[in-house]
Amino acid sequence: MASIEPPSLYAASVRRMHWTIFALVLLAYVCINLFEQFPKGSATRGNVLAAHYTAGLAVLLLVLPRLLLRLRNGRPPITPPPPRWTELLGKITHVALYLFLLIQPILGIITLQVGGKPVTLFGVTLLPSFVSLPDRALSHRLEDLHGTIGTIFYYVIGLHILAALWHHFGRRDDTLKRML
Repeated sequence: MASIEPPSLYAASVRRMHWTIFALVLLAYVCINLFEQFPKGSATRGNVLAAHYTAGLAVLLLVLPRLLLRLRNGRPPITPPPPRWTELLGKITHVALYLFLLIQPILGIITLQVGGKPVTLFGVTLLPSFVSLPDRALSHRLEDLHGTIGTIFYYVIGLHILAALWHHFGRRDDTLKRML
């Protein structure tokens, strides 16, 4: 009887980091979408926004270690191997995701700093404001840009999820299983 080899997996540290960052990005999106549901000036609204900021900071702190882990541990092969065009599309999507994970939190921090606002959570300052002369107009423009990029990445993240599902259910390869 032929033995069936288990699918090759990403390193456990890479998989944990992937799902941790996924959870943080999801938390940031949920919080920013719940934010408007609470009255202006309410403690709940402020804490939901602070949770958004904190999730973004955590993503920023984890994205470089995640990338280093990914580069150090490599990428297990996909079985059966996909067509080259899908490999290329996957690489482009992953570069876009890493750029998003890096740029979005930095842009969020810059937006707060330009507006003269600290990052706080439950009244505790996590990152003070370093700007002595806030520019509220520029801060609002940066906030709009931050929101626009976030909306674009709803679609990039959706593409990433759909591709994983297509690989699993359509191609029936081990792309998705490698990250579980």
